[in-house]
Amino acid sequence: MGREDKASWKSNYFIKLVNLLDEYPKCFIVGADNVGSKQMQQIRITLRGSGVVLMGKNTMMRKAIRGHIERNPTLEKILPHIRGNVGFVFTRSDLVEVRDKLTENKVQAPARPGTVAPCPVVIPAQNTGLSPDKTSFFQALSIPTKISKGTIEIINDVHILKEGDKVGASEATLLNMLNISPFSYGLAVQMVYDSGTIFEPKILDIKPEDLLAKFSQAVDNVAAICLSIGYPSVAAVPHMLVNGFKNLLAIAAETEIEFKEANTFKEYLKDPSKFATATPVAVTSNAPPVTKEEPKKEEKKEESESEDEDMGLGLFD
Repeated sequence: MGREDKASWKSNYFIKLVNLLDEYPKCFIVGADNVGSKQMQQIRITLRGSGVVLMGKNTMMRKAIRGHIERNPTLEKILPHIRGNVGFVFTRSDLVEVRDKLTENKVQAPARPGTVAPCPVVIPAQNTGLSPDKTSFFQALSIPTKISKGTIEIINDVHILKEGDKVGASEATLLNMLNISPFSYGLAVQMVYDSGTIFEPKILDIKPEDLLAKFSQAVDNVAAICLSIGYPSVAAVPHMLVNGFKNLLAIAAETEIEFKEANTFKEYLKDPSKFATATPVAVTSNAPPVTKEEPKKEEKKEESESEDEDMGLGLFD
């Protein structure tokens, strides 16, 4: 079967992308740097039944989306994010579940000269097993070593690369000599598109409890502002009613105005002892127990005095 010509291939690609945009309400914009064909095949197998992966040239993706904006204007939000080595993962399933499947499909990779480190790299203290003639690699990177049993031993843990650093030839050679593959690559979720809304993937980690806490805080702020400026709102009216009732009680306490709640309040003010009857004092465990030691002491004292008197009589008799 011969390969279709370039024009037919582009036409079929445009049709496929437009059909996917119409069929699926949600998609991920993913970065595919350092992802090989074999790994991409494994990702497609993992997402089978829950997502469809579509890669392509940025110019073709932009052209297909611009030609479809008249039917779906919200797709214009995707255009600014089509830059670099990116693709689409279309889905109808839960976004968090599909995102987790994408992040799980990563492959360890060695450090290559010129690549940017996606994470910090630390060489642990260890006996490398390398012969002393390799000492120059460690000296070039200022790694403290010593010769132990005819091999090079790294004395301390060494932070050789920071996140965002460009890997040099010395770092790559040394890491490969130590059989350390510090990086892992896969499809990285850059943006999320959901029914006309585009947002960053970290929003998927927000839980309902976080939303409730933020909503409660916002309601408190609205109530505080409305109370300060005297503007009635759903959040502030309950507080206004409580404050107004407190003011009525204060006025009734100083005047002859009477109503049910005020009468009860006035009775408490006239007879404070009603507080004691209403709220009896509970006996706490810290209170000292009642004992009858004092009478015993008195008895002992009386006995000692009688003994002194008897002794005195005996002496002076």
